[in-house]
Amino acid sequence: MKAANKSRIEVEPDRSAFLATTPEDVAARGWEQVDVLFVSGDAYVDHPSFAMSILGRWLEAHGFRVAILSQPDWRSADAWRAFAPPRLFCAVSAGNMDSMINHFTANKKRRNADAYSPGGKIGLRPDRPTAVYAQRCREAFKGVPVISGGVEASLRRIAHYDYWSDRVWPSNLVTSKADLLGYGMGEATMLEIAQRLDRGEGLASLRDLAGVAYLLGKNEELPEAENWDEAGQPIELPSFETVQEDMQAFANMTRQLHHETNPRNARRLVQRHGDRRVVINPPAASLDEPTMDRIHELPYTRRPHPDYDAPPPAWETIRDSVQIMRGCFGGCTFCSITMHQGREIQSRSPDSILREVEALAKAPGFKGSISDLGGPTANMYRMRCTKPKVEAVCRRLSCVHPKVCKLLDTDHSPTLDLMRRARNVDGVKRVHIASGIRMDLAANEPEYLDELAAHHVGGHLKVAPEHVSESVLSLMKKPAQGSFEIFAERFNEASKRAGKEQYLVPYFISSHPGSSPEDMIELAIFLKERGYRPRQVQDFIPAPMDIATCMYWTGIDPMTMKPVKTAKRLQDRQVQRALLQFFAPENWKMVKDTLLRAGREDLIGEGPDCLIPSRQPRIQSHGGGGGRPGGGKPGGEKRGGYRRPSRDRGQGR
Repeated sequence: MKAANKSRIEVEPDRSAFLATTPEDVAARGWEQVDVLFVSGDAYVDHPSFAMSILGRWLEAHGFRVAILSQPDWRSADAWRAFAPPRLFCAVSAGNMDSMINHFTANKKRRNADAYSPGGKIGLRPDRPTAVYAQRCREAFKGVPVISGGVEASLRRIAHYDYWSDRVWPSNLVTSKADLLGYGMGEATMLEIAQRLDRGEGLASLRDLAGVAYLLGKNEELPEAENWDEAGQPIELPSFETVQEDMQAFANMTRQLHHETNPRNARRLVQRHGDRRVVINPPAASLDEPTMDRIHELPYTRRPHPDYDAPPPAWETIRDSVQIMRGCFGGCTFCSITMHQGREIQSRSPDSILREVEALAKAPGFKGSISDLGGPTANMYRMRCTKPKVEAVCRRLSCVHPKVCKLLDTDHSPTLDLMRRARNVDGVKRVHIASGIRMDLAANEPEYLDELAAHHVGGHLKVAPEHVSESVLSLMKKPAQGSFEIFAERFNEASKRAGKEQYLVPYFISSHPGSSPEDMIELAIFLKERGYRPRQVQDFIPAPMDIATCMYWTGIDPMTMKPVKTAKRLQDRQVQRALLQFFAPENWKMVKDTLLRAGREDLIGEGPDCLIPSRQPRIQSHGGGGGRPGGGKPGGEKRGGYRRPSRDRGQGR
């Protein structure tokens, strides 16, 4: 590690405290070969927020010899051949993100930084690396099984629309030729694969595992698995060739897939790709609390590997955070969390979480602040269905839309107790809540809001109303616009009771399917009235397998099969982004033209209710901000901060 970065990472543990990453590390442990070689597109950060660390430590804890080949030069198999062939299998993953989202903006422009690479350096992994890494594994290790996994493989396990090439791609199993694909978080699945191969079982025997997908040979029969399928029959999805050409078939495929995500009642899915069939077994069962505890209490160093000259930016974000749960029952159509982590909330025990907080408080370099106590959301901890028999047969995609299910336990007391205990740990000065708040759950919990406002908000709180148009919110499966207003009022009251001046940081999306220029004008008026000035715009990106992605590609809502209008042209998307930043001088002409086309001349002028003045303001030019409020950029989908509202109509400070 270069001296310049020592102050940021403090003193690193010896490399022997990390999992093996080189042939020399393997030899130093007295091994001739490893059992499992993980190949990842991410830098190796030994922290429970990084998939390769969790899976590697999990297998290590069960007696397996593991090494990590992180961000290898993929242009040849030399980096692979440096290792002896692994005894059991190679596990390949693109990393913590889909590689195309990692590499490109919503405008399909190459990003200038990679949050999961040392120092944010770009170019350390190829586009769609799962297939590339799998090919290199086969070149280097003839006959060694290749298991693919991670977010990229998980979200591309069936035929899917790829935004960056603007076409439908086959299953990742077809492009990677992996022997098996593990989808979801993968701890239980990966461990069972290793244990069964270790016992001498063949690859074909692994096809009865939950949480896997595989490609049947041309002349192979579908294995029997009556415990998964009603009357022994799997669900036959429209073929790859059909969904390439037929938008309605693609929408039907999407609907069928999303209704088979409950591990308790999901059936196998089969999709033909030419003369072969992709088979997707039901998801793996959710992890219980003791298993979640054990996974998060493995001997992580919580540091980037010492070989790196600079830490990956993603580690800087989560280094002092503590994960308390995984999964999300929100079911937002533009979000991939449920399809990867599952709908059921999987929580750690309070004692396990507090042991991690205590260890963090004693760690060298800790400054006293826990950056986050959360997960996909901050306030779903230990929430679940109160009727197991109903949960076992439920196929509902969201427990909170169109309204909160009456069977959902929304008790915030476990979260409250955890927040109080965490901030009272010796050495902890403050516990921030950085994960997003689910407003429709929190608004009716005054004690939670009081606790949050008084102790866990540093002036600003992130929330995600996403839009104000009721039709767009319905397509998103988000609460009605009034839900945000109610929450905002109650949070403001809680802040006043705490004697604090605090503000919400609301996130909004442009160009979501169903969002028209008129809807964005409505949103712009909403922002103007409340003084919100988004520094950056979250521009909708169609991620593989999402319901909203189906709407974007097909123009059909797969849940209702009704048509949905979508902004696809770059110019139309730019208009929607500009309306979110109507106040930026460089957006003036585009906003004016849009308002005129919509017949909203009343919003142009010098009146207090106007969005833009009648004449274009001078565009300032200076370093950093480029004349934009808060130094933000008009493009891109990164969620940024907001200028806090003042009491003057529509004027941010």
